[in-house]
Amino acid sequence: MCTIFCYTSCMDNAPVCRIEHPLEPVWNRQSVALILGTMPSPGSRSAGFYYMHKQNQFWRVLAAIFKETLHYANSDGEAAIAERRALVLRHHIALWDVLASCTISGASDASIKNPVPNDFSKVLAESRIARVYCTGQTAYKLYTRLCESKTRIRAVCLPSTSPANQARWPFEKLIDAYSCIRESMTQ
Repeated sequence: MCTIFCYTSCMDNAPVCRIEHPLEPVWNRQSVALILGTMPSPGSRSAGFYYMHKQNQFWRVLAAIFKETLHYANSDGEAAIAERRALVLRHHIALWDVLASCTISGASDASIKNPVPNDFSKVLAESRIARVYCTGQTAYKLYTRLCESKTRIRAVCLPSTSPANQARWPFEKLIDAYSCIRESMTQ
């Protein structure tokens, strides 16, 4: 369940919310790589799954690097979620977010305050995860500051696939950057 407590900022009148992470991690015992975002966006929280904003390119990029086809749009509900869950598990990838809770304005990672990290101990102990990839600078910085000393796994910083980053990182450049995930699976 997602717990949200919101108030309006005195500085810019923007809503600021304390978010408790609502999504379970996606993983199984065969997972060898963990992809971490920062915190689910409002669109992903509403959809009930990771990277589900209609303009987020994460799933298109992942499908492209593994040469797969997505049959459902991010907005196609349970069918899209099942397809995406199967995609990552088929390729031994786990998904979660760095943070268990934080204070945030909308989907702006730059606004994050009071971050509390997720506890990765069970997922790491019960899987074969040896690689961590962070989707964006904020996820990477929070992971290295709050989690790396406990997990003892260095993270690779990948560019964000969010709509806000599309001018700097168009689809083809994202595919090139994310190809390191596929390449690491064959080593």
